[in-house]
Amino acid sequence: MLSRLSARLAQLAQQVVPDPFVIALALTLLATLLGLALMPNPDLMALASGWMARVLHPGTLAFTTQMALVLVAGATLARAPLVAALLGRLAAWPRGSASAAALTAAAAMSAAWLNWGFGLVVGAVLAREIGERARAAGRPLDYPLVGAAGYTGLLIWHGGLSGSAPLKVSEVGPAGGAPIPLGDTIFSSLNLVLTAAMLLVVPLLLARMARRGREWAPERLPAPRVPPQTDGDAERRPLLGAALTLAVVALGVMALIARAGTGASLLDLNTVILLLLLLGLLLFGTPQRYGRVFCASAGEAGGILLQFPFYFGILGLLEASGMVELLASRSADLARGLAAWGPSLQWSFDMVTFASAGLVNLFVPSGGGQWAVQGAIVARACEELALPLPRAVMALSFGDEWTNMLQPFWALALLGITGLKARDILGDTLIVMLAAGGVFALVFALA
Repeated sequence: MLSRLSARLAQLAQQVVPDPFVIALALTLLATLLGLALMPNPDLMALASGWMARVLHPGTLAFTTQMALVLVAGATLARAPLVAALLGRLAAWPRGSASAAALTAAAAMSAAWLNWGFGLVVGAVLAREIGERARAAGRPLDYPLVGAAGYTGLLIWHGGLSGSAPLKVSEVGPAGGAPIPLGDTIFSSLNLVLTAAMLLVVPLLLARMARRGREWAPERLPAPRVPPQTDGDAERRPLLGAALTLAVVALGVMALIARAGTGASLLDLNTVILLLLLLGLLLFGTPQRYGRVFCASAGEAGGILLQFPFYFGILGLLEASGMVELLASRSADLARGLAAWGPSLQWSFDMVTFASAGLVNLFVPSGGGQWAVQGAIVARACEELALPLPRAVMALSFGDEWTNMLQPFWALALLGITGLKARDILGDTLIVMLAAGGVFALVFALA
């Protein structure tokens, strides 16, 4: 039954899902129309000004560059010889679509808990490697399902070590309040139980979704990629390159030690970028090898560079119209109303925060940007209801990551690596999203 439902949704997605950039522009128009409908005194010029202010804001441009660097540095690291060899060994294990999807999901989710960019690329590279090996062996494979499995790391990333909201509140609380330690968010029992549940449920679910009727014939599967051309002159001086690499890596390590000595976090976004760059440089051994693969990976950031400013423009529309504040400010009332039907107030507020964050994520697929808008409002609701703020931070984080399975923006890199289209994977990721919603609700009730 599950495989038939998956096949039908996949067929529907093939027919109706447009290009991701078309989705970004359509959401811009939808946010404009909703803003005009919700504003007490509709003002199109005010909306346009809010849109432009966010598109051209220095923070938008800086964050876009940061996201592109995380993605490209993570993609390059996933292609380092040691990491590539490990992924190659993993890709040799599956003998069918079910085991391939389960393995890819487990690897992608585990890596994404460490870093979202690394996990996204590990999932994509592993999915492609499995596809290439199936082609070489002449075996059919449900390649779209394996590709969808590679995207599931984005379902748990916000509860991991690169989660934007938990990291931001560990530095400064909402509205300038007291910081919230990571032990109350990322390393809380709620988050660890939920992460473990997802790591168990999602691979098993994907294995059950495998179907023979939609397997791709071997000739449709991806062929091995041609490696980047080598620079013969540079490769004749490997010792010089290795010495330069070690010197720069040593400098970076000393900088990180000095930063740790000041008590500053080593998990903020900029430090994560530096760690990815240093680790990639070290694993490739020479600047020439690292530079070639880095430049070859840079094209995968094109979608981020093109679409991120437009999504922040949508954020500007939501802010200018008061839509996000309206949604979040009603969360306390909605939680009370839901609790009146029997559930506890805590569970009701968890689910309202979770659902509202999931809705906003469809328009603004950025954990950091979403927290900047909703964080202070959620904090006020917690104060009004006398509920713990750290749990609300994680409920918002979970909602943000939940609807990634329906929002294809972050899948752009995976699609580029695997050669799939958004319409190939969204039918499967929708089923994963619906099942994950049940897991979130259950863990909220029990934890």
